[in-house]
Amino acid sequence: MTEKKQETKKNLKKLGSDVLTQIDKGDNPTLEVPIRTLSNVKYDTTSKMIRMGEGVAKRYFFNVGHVRKFVQTVEAAAVAKELLDVQKHLSLRETFYRMKRTLPNSNINLVDEQEESNAAIEDLELITGSSRELLNINANKLGSVAGKVVVEDKGDTIDWSKLGSGGWSIPSNVEDITFKKVDAKFIVYLEKAAEWERLHEDRVWDKLNCIVISSQGQATRGIRRLLQRLSIEHKLPVYILTDFDAYGWYIYSVIKYGSISLAHISEQLAIPNARFLGLTADDIIKYDLKKHLIKFEEVDLKRLEQVKNYDWFKDNKEWQRQINMMKNEIKGKAELAALTSHGISFISDVYIPGKIKKNDWLD
Repeated sequence: MTEKKQETKKNLKKLGSDVLTQIDKGDNPTLEVPIRTLSNVKYDTTSKMIRMGEGVAKRYFFNVGHVRKFVQTVEAAAVAKELLDVQKHLSLRETFYRMKRTLPNSNINLVDEQEESNAAIEDLELITGSSRELLNINANKLGSVAGKVVVEDKGDTIDWSKLGSGGWSIPSNVEDITFKKVDAKFIVYLEKAAEWERLHEDRVWDKLNCIVISSQGQATRGIRRLLQRLSIEHKLPVYILTDFDAYGWYIYSVIKYGSISLAHISEQLAIPNARFLGLTADDIIKYDLKKHLIKFEEVDLKRLEQVKNYDWFKDNKEWQRQINMMKNEIKGKAELAALTSHGISFISDVYIPGKIKKNDWLD
């Protein structure tokens, strides 16, 4: 078992010991959980990461409003401890079923919906300081990667350049993966699998000597951790390609700065040196994509206003210019797929290599 896993197991034991000590003393058992809201999150301008503040909430066992979440969190800890003891993993869905049972002499379930067990696991992360991955609890796989990279994963040697049209399916937990060979100059991350397939079929990873990675929408924790490990351990620049919309720009910001809900593990996920290479307002004009614009809906304008006012965007003059141009001049959003109007492989042959060569990216 790795040193990090041993530390995680130690933290779980301490949680159980603390609760038992309170019971032995006749105290009302209490858990202190850091508050996961925007009000308790701050943007650290030095590290360029979103970090958790110092606000905490106390949950008491003998409190009708707290007891359910209290017991759910303790149960999540028991499941995690069991997984570490037997050195096995469960998915979030399997963990829900592992926790779901009717309490003795009642008709009350410990958890009724997976959202409850997910929340208990997130609270457990905050209490123990150990990520879900270190607790041996995994999420679904939602990403692909290709490139001249060889890794070792649970005894298997895997060459990312020789896995056919589907590439390597990125696991939700990449902590124990060992990089045996990494031959690349940079990483290209795409928010959509369709664009990844275009780049993979065009063998961009070979032609530009890079790694191409995708998700389907917001990047999973496994993908973000893989990006961060490659960036830090192999000093590879990370270029983010998303659509021209507020949601795509937020996907970029989550990879770069971290997210509000996961501010407690920004140091394990955020990539402050990531660069935005996706569609900008200037690209819409330069590549004459206005005829491919999609009309704003009210939800788009609200999201754009939220993004504009985030601390990590509001003091960035270039990003403010892009946001204002989108809202007041372009007056619409566009997808990366619109670039195919200039040719099937335009994004691979012209757009990406051209922007990288000219340093035409946003920070």
